[in-house]
Amino acid sequence: MDRNLGKTVPARLTTLGWRLHLVADEFPDDGQQTPDEEWVEHALVRGWVPLCKDGRIRGRDREREPVERLAGVLFYLDNQSLRIEEMVQRIHRAQLQIDRAVRRGGPAIYAIKSDGINKTWPDA
Repeated sequence: MDRNLGKTVPARLTTLGWRLHLVADEFPDDGQQTPDEEWVEHALVRGWVPLCKDGRIRGRDREREPVERLAGVLFYLDNQSLRIEEMVQRIHRAQLQIDRAVRRGGPAIYAIKSDGINKTWPDA
């Protein structure tokens, strides 16, 4: 999980049974100086599924490149101003859809919305 989701969101998801890896735990200085493309690639080569809050990543070639090259799957919340509880609920409610999308494989980027997930890259 990207550092922009804070520490409370992953802590609450962990209590709901999610197994997570945090950018802040994988890189020095809580990952503050780690470019998106670096932590995304780090996750994908380990078989992890990146999750962030910034959907703009799908439109940035450099940041999206590891997803494309490694045929990965990445998820982001479609609203950056959600409260913590809503972020947790959206992610948790979408768990089965997320699992299915990961099994389908990539490259693909999905938005986690209030009513489930939606593929946003490449064009569905």
